[in-house]
Amino acid sequence: MFLPKDRTKVFSKTFPSSILEGQELKFVKEFKYLGHIIYHDLKDDADIDREVRNMFFRANMLQRKFGKCSSAVKITLFKSFCLNLYDSAVWYHYTTRAYNRLQSCYNKCIKILFGYNRWFSVTQMLLVELSLPSFAIVLLNGTTVFHFHRMWSSCFNNVVRFLFRMLL
Repeated sequence: MFLPKDRTKVFSKTFPSSILEGQELKFVKEFKYLGHIIYHDLKDDADIDREVRNMFFRANMLQRKFGKCSSAVKITLFKSFCLNLYDSAVWYHYTTRAYNRLQSCYNKCIKILFGYNRWFSVTQMLLVELSLPSFAIVLLNGTTVFHFHRMWSSCFNNVVRFLFRMLL
């Protein structure tokens, strides 16, 4: 359980304990649910920071194990291990700092894996040489799938609803 967001409407500093299936529910600042960190103020910065750490870990691991492979192999591995931002579709409230940190992490991970120096042009590196999507496209793809799924699931057309149920 999280404390109320608007503390001015709180008439008591203590709340009665809540029990669910014989266990007391505790007030916490953050909670991890299905890998996604939910913070008490409902901001997604902590989850984005978790994703930054994971992306650096994966890129360094790929570089360590597959650093001598060809670029084609590295591109396939990078797409498989580093482009999966599954929970980006549920990120809604985040700061510009967190977004910029994730974007910088994405670019640095590509430079780490493919051996570019830190001043190399990201546009030339991504679009021309490696044919990898830009960071904005990666995030857009994650949210597009989420919105497409939500649109299909809430459609009132019987044919569309039938097809949606068949695809699940």
